[in-house]
Amino acid sequence: MLTTGLLLSEIINGAGYRSSRLMRAAHYTLFMTVLTWVVISLIGFSMAWGAGTPMQAVKETINEVLLVLGDEGLKDPARDAERQKKLEAIIKQRFDYEEMAKRTLAAKWKKLSAEQQQEFVGLFQRFLTQTYAGNIDGYSGGQVEYVKERLKGDFAEVQTIVVSPKVKIPLNYRLLKKHDKWGVYDVIIDGVSLTKNYRSQFSRIIKSSSFDALLDKLRSKIGLAASS
Repeated sequence: MLTTGLLLSEIINGAGYRSSRLMRAAHYTLFMTVLTWVVISLIGFSMAWGAGTPMQAVKETINEVLLVLGDEGLKDPARDAERQKKLEAIIKQRFDYEEMAKRTLAAKWKKLSAEQQQEFVGLFQRFLTQTYAGNIDGYSGGQVEYVKERLKGDFAEVQTIVVSPKVKIPLNYRLLKKHDKWGVYDVIIDGVSLTKNYRSQFSRIIKSSSFDALLDKLRSKIGLAASS
């Protein structure tokens, strides 16, 4: 049985998560459902970064995003590119890419020059944006149950459950408050940390080859995403 972690790993590895040879249709459908809610929720969280508690921000802004997704005009196939650009622009503004990038590289981050750090954050941002923005087009409904919120200083975790007709998947968000604004730096999908998953993959690439090889890998994935 394929795990969420394995499916996530296919995004950065060569085969890609669309390969039917690597996953059964049921697992793929489940995974895409969860990815769609990741995108919706990331946008939702961030559209009200400084509004009240993280839980309040989630509830208020996910509703706003769903209204945008319901825009019949943007569902016109002729406006797919426009819709994609709008989604990518929103996600680029809302996700704390620098914090996530630091955590995916762990101790390696401090060994990089400022220029290398900046380049990695830029590539990682484009990689995540292109990877996840495209999945929102598959949104076909569903509900989110808000379980609870945990706060500790400038850190928070909002626990939710994605409810689809056949399954319920825990989907939790970890946020860091900077300059009175909440930013998402990790998403926990059914117990699997998005940040830790990428950290493991990036670490393997760096150890087996080099940091430059990781950059080349990200450039390659961005190119594939851009041309697909």
